[in-house]
Amino acid sequence: MNKEQVAAILTEIGTLLELKGENPFKTRAYLNAARAIESLDEPLEKVVAEGRLDQIKGIGESLRDKITELVTTGRLGYYEELKASIPPGLIELLEIPGLGPKRILTLREKLGIESVDALEKACREGKVATLPGFGEKTQANLLEGIERRRKFASQHLLIEVWSAAEPLLEFLRQHPDVIRCSPAGSLRRNKEVIGDLDLLASSKNPKQVLEDFTRQPAVTKVLAKGDTKASVLLEGGLQADLRVVADREFPFAQIYFTGSKQHNIVMRQRAIERGLRLNEYGLFRSKEETRDPKLLIPCKDEAEVFQQLGLHYIPPELREDLGEFEAAEKGPIPRLLEWTDLKGSLHNHTTWSDGHMTLEETVQLARSLGLAYWAVTDHSRSSFQANGLDPQRLRQQIRAIREINQRLEDEGADFHLLAGTEVDILRDRLDFDDDLLAELDFVIASLHVPANNEAENTKRLIRAAQNRFVHALGHPTGRLLLERDPYPVNLDAVIEACAETGTWIELNCNPHRFDMDWRHWPAALRKGVRCVLGPDAHRREHVAYLKLGVGIARKGWLQPRDVINTLPWPQLLKALQRKRQKL
Repeated sequence: MNKEQVAAILTEIGTLLELKGENPFKTRAYLNAARAIESLDEPLEKVVAEGRLDQIKGIGESLRDKITELVTTGRLGYYEELKASIPPGLIELLEIPGLGPKRILTLREKLGIESVDALEKACREGKVATLPGFGEKTQANLLEGIERRRKFASQHLLIEVWSAAEPLLEFLRQHPDVIRCSPAGSLRRNKEVIGDLDLLASSKNPKQVLEDFTRQPAVTKVLAKGDTKASVLLEGGLQADLRVVADREFPFAQIYFTGSKQHNIVMRQRAIERGLRLNEYGLFRSKEETRDPKLLIPCKDEAEVFQQLGLHYIPPELREDLGEFEAAEKGPIPRLLEWTDLKGSLHNHTTWSDGHMTLEETVQLARSLGLAYWAVTDHSRSSFQANGLDPQRLRQQIRAIREINQRLEDEGADFHLLAGTEVDILRDRLDFDDDLLAELDFVIASLHVPANNEAENTKRLIRAAQNRFVHALGHPTGRLLLERDPYPVNLDAVIEACAETGTWIELNCNPHRFDMDWRHWPAALRKGVRCVLGPDAHRREHVAYLKLGVGIARKGWLQPRDVINTLPWPQLLKALQRKRQKL
């Protein structure tokens, strides 16, 4: 295990100990050890191998042995025993917003609550409101959180579904009886929230492919298995469906099972208008539904199917019946953004605030990816929960970044670290004064504590956009998918203000956010607003969010020219200066 994985388990142990009501000093020891491990500026494996764990402050003999066991074996008996000793329902309570270990312990001790169902019952009976530190408002919020959890129980984030799909797709690619394979459904269309995982393959031996599919390691239960389809339940509760068709049927099945439903309705209607029939088995010269191979119009891929219906190829991400047919009738769909178009990343955090990478580790990561630049945008002081920087610390960070850039220049490295901030948008001002913002290379302004009022939130965002030192607005609706609705805001007015001031809008690539929503980007693009694709990276692995974000950007019709961080370094510098000169 690497240091991030070890730190996560140490943190979870601290949480579990708190749930058990253990000595707070013991709990704190694990949390402190997790922070110490995260802040290491060298690989944890190296420290363990050289026997230097004892030299890290806060790590005694017991923690040293546990960390060594995790790093060397990938497991920890103490952790597994601890987890098994706690009722599963208590751990599930942690998923309810507003409930931490201390509150859960109180609920257990005072009301005997050990499950979500028991909590809901106690809330509806008014018992929770009577507990010290809870009250009527907290009780109402808990009921709302329980309802939200139930509502989204069968839905999954895009990143979760891709993570489950990749090993299954690799299995299909390697299978000797599989000719072609592909994701389908909402996953192939890169929807931000997905119900089931749909996979498609072609084969001359579908029964064998389906049989082997149901035996994959991630499968926990086989729900159904027939001649052409199998449905299974995967770890984490995700249902996966695999359909296997003849290879001549594959392009038609790919279109049909990719969807969306609205897109497919239009496709079938276009076929009928041409005296044809389109279904998952083929495109047929027939006025009636049929599977007669003699009437089949052979197509080797999806592009040929679209061509037969008078259309240029429509990328899967656009198949939502939201203007793709009009565009594909007129000519080829413009080339949409690709992962390889990105030259850098412009929303990232380090150990200076709540990130888990040092400045040096950040540089190493970005350079290993072949990127030309990377902006450090740690939180501002009002985000105290995220260890936000005050003006003095920010200026220290600026100096540290300048020193790194000077060293890189002396070495002849073609890479640049940008000094930036994610500055909080407060009720009547930004969290930093203009004179400090002027010292930075890049400024992204985010509303982290919104009002309950649409007009007020809209006013705050517009005021931030009107500041000449703010380059971009971050995650403008504040939504957390499957957790929190967007706060009330008039996005049309915000987009208009950004168009007038030359302010960019972020498409935050964190899979919990994907904010601004892809549905709003076509309108923003028509007004000339450009996009910042930001992973909001706090850990090394978060750089993968950029690739996910590209899929969402494609749903919003974004081309390379629409995304600021596709610019080469010299052009980016000019673009950064343009906003400050405009106002």
